[in-house]
Amino acid sequence: MLAGGCRCGAVRYTLAVETLPAVYCCHCLDCQTWSASAFTEQAPVMDGALAVEGPIVEYSFTNPSGSLSRQFVCRTCHTRIYNVNSARPGLAILRAGTLDASDGIVPRAHIWVGRKQPWIVIPESVPQFAESAPLGELAAILQD
Repeated sequence: MLAGGCRCGAVRYTLAVETLPAVYCCHCLDCQTWSASAFTEQAPVMDGALAVEGPIVEYSFTNPSGSLSRQFVCRTCHTRIYNVNSARPGLAILRAGTLDASDGIVPRAHIWVGRKQPWIVIPESVPQFAESAPLGELAAILQD
């Protein structure tokens, strides 16, 4: 069982897995703006494996594709914990930086590198995609 939480400690969660989940980094402008950083670290997990406690609020919006994106953040400090999307039922995208053991994360892929900050150097051995990765290809990379 892994655990994590928000910046202020009001929200805590457990993740019913034994090892750190596979992570990819997204360098799109939305993720840069939302994280106020150069990219986000995202871990796809089965939503049933994630148990969250504390004051969570939901922010929802419709993507250009028409899917509904539901973002879950701490009510107190507004740390984004995870999101779900109607286009991917049963899957939650955990913000991997909220894991207590986030220092053990090794990203397996980078997407939207066409928008990455120029000072970021990604090892050549790590798969990179100029924009969004084909879902099947990204899933295969994350399952290795």
